Amino acid sequence: MAVQLNHTIVPSRDKEAGARFVARILGLPEPRRFGHFVVVEMANGVSLDYDNRSEVTPEHYAFLVDDADFDPIFQRVQDGHIPYYADPGHHQEGVINTRDGGRGFYFTDPSGHNLEVLTRPYGWGAR
Repeated sequence: MAVQLNHTIVPSRDKEAGARFVARILGLPEPRRFGHFVVVEMANGVSLDYDNRSEVTPEHYAFLVDDADFDPIFQRVQDGHIPYYADPGHHQEGVINTRDGGRGFYFTDPSGHNLEVLTRPYGWGAR
């Protein structure tokens, strides 16, 4: 079997709210409980397992989507009045990037994690 990422734990100030937020924005199924985790399933079988933590160190999570899924995701961010940025440092507010011939943007979840949505993996244009 080839090595694959199966799941990762996402520390959250409120695991229910964090999981619902990312599932809603990305258009994924309603999160489910597994033990004490609240789990968001990705289309490729990888899950984000949200867990409550009193202190959260912000992490970066990037979601590769196709062009057809990008528009509704971006619209949900805009409809939710969620600030978005073209860059990971959040300096170019209200702009998307077009790196490697794709589209992408960054935004923050309720626990402060830096989320990214992109339509082309980095280096796509060089392939």
